[in-house]
Amino acid sequence: MRIFDPHIHMTSRTTDDYEAMYAAGVRAVVEPSFWLGQPRTSVESFADYFDALLGWEPFRAAQFGIQHRCTIALNPKEANDPRCTGVLDLLPRYLAKDGVVAVGEIGYDSMTPEEDDALARQLQLALENGLPVLVHTPHRDKAVGTRRTLDVVRESGIPPEHVLIDHLNELTVAMVADSGCWMGFSVYPDTKMSEDRMVRILQEHGTARKLVNSAADWGRSDPLKTRKTADAMLAAGFDDDTVDEVMWRNPVTFYGQSGRLDLDTVAPDATALFQGNSVQRGGE
Repeated sequence: MRIFDPHIHMTSRTTDDYEAMYAAGVRAVVEPSFWLGQPRTSVESFADYFDALLGWEPFRAAQFGIQHRCTIALNPKEANDPRCTGVLDLLPRYLAKDGVVAVGEIGYDSMTPEEDDALARQLQLALENGLPVLVHTPHRDKAVGTRRTLDVVRESGIPPEHVLIDHLNELTVAMVADSGCWMGFSVYPDTKMSEDRMVRILQEHGTARKLVNSAADWGRSDPLKTRKTADAMLAAGFDDDTVDEVMWRNPVTFYGQSGRLDLDTVAPDATALFQGNSVQRGGE
């Protein structure tokens, strides 16, 4: 089984996670830029973070046979901090990088005017750079926030097939399906989807334009949720080809629209990487 996790924050994870993910079938990941849990106080701190997403983290992933790509953006939560809005002027420099396969995460957190401005400006940057977009839907008032998001996306003129609306649930999947955008689902303990709920959505709404991710980060989360969902699909009667569609071909198709997703470099067997001292540990 091959798995592409299209939304995972590996900056917050350990090398043990990479090793377990490879053993579970994960061969590629996309890491969206996001809020690190503590407010950043300057544009320069974002530059350091973006540089790490494009340099250090792909190197770390490659040691475990996993290809790492990222999405770059000013995330919705920090769009409300005037110390951070200058990041919008920094983004063109990073969106030109080969390792960037989309603009994201953008969208809404509290649905403020500042978030409106950041969302509109970053959708325009996606159009100018010919990149797809990863959109975060708010944790609160999700249905209202998703409708508002779809309205802004429609007004921007970006083709819906270039847009992935993420963190969906039973209340929001139908409206996004009707919009023509791609649909993302985060299988994440307690606060988002479970494996069983995800399977029921796939049974009811089909598998077209749907991506399943773990969204694993610094919170209570599990980087193996993609594999656990794939196993739940098989147990529910989905065949191997359908599981491959959801867990591999759909994210490849969506992010492949960037023209920057070359999966030929994914290592077929990284077993040797886990032996001896071939994986350098921190401080060594």
